Amino acid sequence: MKAKGIRRFTSIDVRLLMAGGEEPRDRIMAMVAELGARDGLEVISPFLPAPLIERLQTDGFTVHPERRLDGSWVTRFWRE
Repeated sequence: MKAKGIRRFTSIDVRLLMAGGEEPRDRIMAMVAELGARDGLEVISPFLPAPLIERLQTDGFTVHPERRLDGSWVTRFWRE
């Protein structure tokens, strides 16, 4: 999957945070706030992050979720 006009995706694997008992929402939203005009965010999670998808779509992001063979999800967010 290639997002048109995006030069790079910053990635966060929330499985590691969640395994340590951390709620990743605040960290993800801080990363979103730091995105440049041509940057995207890639979130790796153990489940489809539906509330995050809904929130960022409301904020104007394009979303591309993809299920991996190991059952985890990679969800990419960017603005067109």
